[in-house]
Formats: sequence, C-alpha cells, structure tokens
Amino acid sequence: MWQALNNQLYKKFEFKNFSEAFAFMVKVAIEAEKINHHPLWTNVYNKVEIWLNTHDAGNVITEKDYALAKKIDALV
Repeated sequence: MWQALNNQLYKKFEFKNFSEAFAFMVKVAIEAEKINHHPLWTNVYNKVEIWLNTHDAGNVITEKDYALAKKIDALV
C-alpha cells in the first residue's frame, strides 16, 4: 500500500533477487517515460523503494503521482 509521507507517495517493493528487482525497475522506467513523470527511487539487491511527487507543482502529491502509482502496482 502506498503511504503519503512528507508530501510524497512512498512504497517499498521486495523481490526474489536482484534480477527481478531490476526488471521491475525497467518496466517502471518505461511507464514513467510514457507519461513524462519520473520517480525518485533506490535499489539495494532485491528491494526497490519509490517516492513520488510532482516537482513542477511544488513538490506535492498530485493526480500524476496517483496515476503512476497505479501503473506501478499493475506491474507487480
């Protein structure tokens, strides 16, 4: 479940291994590029953490963030 923290949507994903985590990140990157809305994220081995907010709206959560979060959830 996505959490709203400090004007960002946040979610942590865990996968079987690094390859699965990286493949997920590639899929997210493709979706993010399609809508020109890019996440802040980290990856350590099998864990991916994602933070979403809209920079051009003053670094707050907008409908763009909820839309990308929904697309990301559909990739898991």
